[in-house]
This record gives sequence, structure tokens and C-alpha cells, in this order.
Amino acid sequence: MSKVVFITGASSGIGKAIGEFLLNKGFKVYGTSRNPERYPDSKIELVTLDVRNSESIKSAVQFVLQKESKIHVVINNAGVGITGPLEEIPLEEIKNNFETNLFGPIEVMKAVLPSMRQHKSGLIINITSIAGYMGLPFRSVYSASKGALELITEGIRMEVKPFNIHITNVAPGDFATNIAAGRYHAPLVKGSDYEITYGKTLEMMNEHVDDGSNPNDMAEAIFTIIQSSKPKVHYKVGAFMQKFSIVLKRILPDTMYEKLLMNHYKL
Repeated sequence: MSKVVFITGASSGIGKAIGEFLLNKGFKVYGTSRNPERYPDSKIELVTLDVRNSESIKSAVQFVLQKESKIHVVINNAGVGITGPLEEIPLEEIKNNFETNLFGPIEVMKAVLPSMRQHKSGLIINITSIAGYMGLPFRSVYSASKGALELITEGIRMEVKPFNIHITNVAPGDFATNIAAGRYHAPLVKGSDYEITYGKTLEMMNEHVDDGSNPNDMAEAIFTIIQSSKPKVHYKVGAFMQKFSIVLKRILPDTMYEKLLMNHYKL
């Protein structure tokens, strides 16, 4: 029997690339989208799901379980970007980011774990971000929500190991996707003390996305993890310097690392 894979946020970007790659490898793939009807040509079967809505999550998971009886692999991919000076980001946008990037994946895990415990097997892959390993200027909220998911995963991973369930983090760097289009941008405020620095940083971030790696690199990495009998706690996928930045943070004094980041962002 083909393994059943459940991917949140699979209508575009990394989620779509992963889904199509696994489909070609013989997996039975179910993806999710808030509006599946907008993607009539999707190669992946799309199920309606909004990660900010608990009932929507439960309904989508139960739909797949009723059809397949078991979900072997869950990929928590749905996420949203957010940029801006912390001082100028509305609180409701900060809450929405955490609802999508942190609380949503937690609710998805809660929805699938009872079935995985019953079958005494399962794999959950949480897509985080290299940005979650460090506080970045004008991306502090995004770094915080993705960093929190990294730590949640470390903890719950130990809780479910006795049930033969594996949970792992995969932190991508910049990939050439349409994530910038769906990202919340705090507006550039004319005359703001942050106008110049935030404007320059925003341009740089958009360039990094446009010049990012091929999403198929993520798909191949996910496939390798699924094939592993003992998935690691953390994986990083992206350009060498992006992954190396995590190593530098570990070995450099905090103030020196902060200076490197400020030089990079021309602050």
C-alpha cells in the first residue's frame, strides 16, 4: 500500500513542489488549501483547511482518515511571512502570524496524533525556517513564530517517541516561491524613523526570495527524510551561507554576531 501523505499549504510554493514530487514517487498525497476551488488543475487532491480554524483542521484530517484509514506522513508546511518594524506592526497581524505559523501546526499535530498512536507509527515534519534560529531586523515576528515551532517540535518529539512516532523540523532558507506575495508588509510610513532602514531591508528580502533556491531541493530533502528510519531533530535546507549563519551564531559572541547581521542589512 502506498504511504499516505498529508501536506498543509500545498496549493503553491514549497508545499506544491513537495506534493508533486512525492506523488511522482508513488505516494498517495492529500494537500490542503483554504480555497481548493481556485486550483482546478492541481495534480494533488486538495482538501479545504484553514490552519487558523481548529474545526477546519479536524474536518480535513477526518476526511482523509475516512478515505485511507491511516495517515503515514504529515507535513506542516502552511505558513505566512510578516515584515516590519515591531513598533509599527498591528497586534492583530502579529497574532495572525502566530495563529498560522505556530498554533495551526500544533492543532494539526493534535488532530493526527491519536490515529498515529493507534497504529503505533507515523512521521510529522514541521517546516520552520532558518530565520527561526535568529532574531532578524524587521522580521522579528516571523523569526519568533518559526523559532517557537522549532522548540515545540523538540519537546513533543520526546513525548511521542514511545509510540514509535517521529517528529522533525526542516528549516528552509530562501526559496524562489510566491511567499513574498502573501506576506504581510507593514507599510513604509513617510517620515517614520524606520522609513529608510526598513525600506532597504524590504528590498533586500524580496531580492533574496527572487534569487532563492529551487523548491525541488526541499522536495528531495523531504523525500530523503521520509525514507529514513531515524529522522534527526533538525534539518536545514538552503544556500551554504544561510546554513552557515546558524553555525556562526553558535560560536560567535552575541554582540559580534549582531554586528555581522547589522552590516549585512546595512543598519
